[in-house]
Amino acid sequence: MGKTVESFASLESRDEPDAEAPGVPNDFVCINSSLRRAARRLGQLYDVALVPTGLTSTQTLLLGQIDGLGAVYGEDGPTLQVLAARLAIQISALTHALRPLVRDGLVEVRQDAHDRRTKHAVLTPLGKARYQQAYVVWVEANRRVEAILGAAAAEKLRSLADDVASQDFLDAYVSGEKPASGTEPSEH
Repeated sequence: MGKTVESFASLESRDEPDAEAPGVPNDFVCINSSLRRAARRLGQLYDVALVPTGLTSTQTLLLGQIDGLGAVYGEDGPTLQVLAARLAIQISALTHALRPLVRDGLVEVRQDAHDRRTKHAVLTPLGKARYQQAYVVWVEANRRVEAILGAAAAEKLRSLADDVASQDFLDAYVSGEKPASGTEPSEH
């Protein structure tokens, strides 16, 4: 099912270099590196929690998005374009991530009945069962993270991350203007 982190002990060896060490710049604040480092750490924690399911956090996220969007798109499931947009990734990255799920019989990629160029992702019965198993573990891991952060900080983190992932934020970045008032994180 892919590479997984097997224990929390394996995470301890990945300590950050000492910020006071010579040659380590500490005067440059970078939102991207902070968010990527935090995302990697959270991914590692969720991966460890999900080991018993045989899925990684990325695979669980994909199954969850396909399941959730399936409620909207029906038995055909979401198109790969819709799924990629929802995840803010390129189609090529999505198809790469889907390969092991398809190989293991958890997801089916089907051609659209009306447009052969369009493909849809659908959970198989095995995929639904595995997602339900992983979801229980995911909820517990999420509860633990939220307990450590505190409910208010966890909500603020989710809100800021959602703001940055929004189309309004991208449009504002590209145009060089502030985002629409609904996405400006003035109170965060």
